[in-house]
Amino acid sequence: MVSRDSGNREGFGPRLAPYACRPERSRGRLFPEAAAADRSEFQRDRDRIIHSSAFRRLKHKTQVFVYHEGDHYRTRLTHSIEVSQIARTIARALGLNEDLAEALALAHDLGHTPFGHSGEDALDAAMARFGGFDHNAQTLSILTRLEQHYAEFDGLNLTWETLEGVVKHNGPLLGPGGEGRDRIPESIRAFDAGFPLVLGSYPSAEAQAASLSDDIAYNNHDIDDGLRAGLFDIPDLAEVPLVGPIFAEVAGRWPGLDRGRLVHEAVRRVIDAMVTDLLAESRARIARFGPAGADEIRRLGQPVIAFSGAMTDNDRALKRFLFDRMYRHQRVNRMTERAHRVVRELFDLFLAHPERLPGEWRAQAGRPGSEATARVVCDYIAGMTDRYALDEHDRLIARTRKAAGRE
Repeated sequence: MVSRDSGNREGFGPRLAPYACRPERSRGRLFPEAAAADRSEFQRDRDRIIHSSAFRRLKHKTQVFVYHEGDHYRTRLTHSIEVSQIARTIARALGLNEDLAEALALAHDLGHTPFGHSGEDALDAAMARFGGFDHNAQTLSILTRLEQHYAEFDGLNLTWETLEGVVKHNGPLLGPGGEGRDRIPESIRAFDAGFPLVLGSYPSAEAQAASLSDDIAYNNHDIDDGLRAGLFDIPDLAEVPLVGPIFAEVAGRWPGLDRGRLVHEAVRRVIDAMVTDLLAESRARIARFGPAGADEIRRLGQPVIAFSGAMTDNDRALKRFLFDRMYRHQRVNRMTERAHRVVRELFDLFLAHPERLPGEWRAQAGRPGSEATARVVCDYIAGMTDRYALDEHDRLIARTRKAAGRE
């Protein structure tokens, strides 16, 4: 049953189900602020994310391909927009808070390094002796510390519900009895100590919806981008469950359809099939558990927003195909090797010579080689776009090598 209360004031959105997060019941912000006259608390969170510097930088952060390889491949920015569209659709259908789901979808990739997962792997390896690197923890750092635009606080001062959803969108970080705390990134532990996010529980239904929207968007736009790049072809998809039959269905219904239209028609049908399955499974779980409030969702001990078992298998099969045929393709591997080298060499340079950091970063660094300097260098490199990282590497390292005759 859906409540008539749409938020903390009338007109803030569609009616919410009893188990949705309600802005007027938010656990608040780290730094208390007066309520806005015409926006709910979760609308304000979404708007702050969109206006952040980190969100703008997603334009030139890669998914699989580097920014200059083609104008039509997805970037972190276009991916985040696609995730938010799917998340809003799911939230509306289930009576969840669309604004919170959208805020979480738009924020989920803010902590990613340049060059996608290859950049993250390189930075994690460089930071191994200083505690490693985790893009989810980096997102929290951006939202609570690294964005520095407001007069009264660092970060964006988002609501508890948004920060909880960012940190726990893949599920609890702690096991029964608090097991696994030593495996949680230090930045999350430190923030949780002052603003507890209940790391042992599941997040809100909105966060769960945003997480699976990420999977749906990622898998399907990688089919599109992989075909566009020629890393695999339509016949190669024939044996992939769900995807192959849908491509065959579209080709059979419209014989002779040009390739671009066929791919678009098939991909949108795969997305629709995955969303339809998710909604059916989630409604069944909601009916079974009967949650009367958002906190009951958190205490269930299992996700309430989920795929069916069959669709989970389909999702895993598609991920395996993309891993083998796209993410490990020789063209992608060549860029991966370059990305590792660029990130590692920039890290080593700045760690040894923090005086070469830009002024605002140099002022935060410690002595050369120290953990304090490593953390500053990590934050600096993680925030780079692909283009900026390549330009900095060329300016600081590659040109010097060429001038010395070493390349």
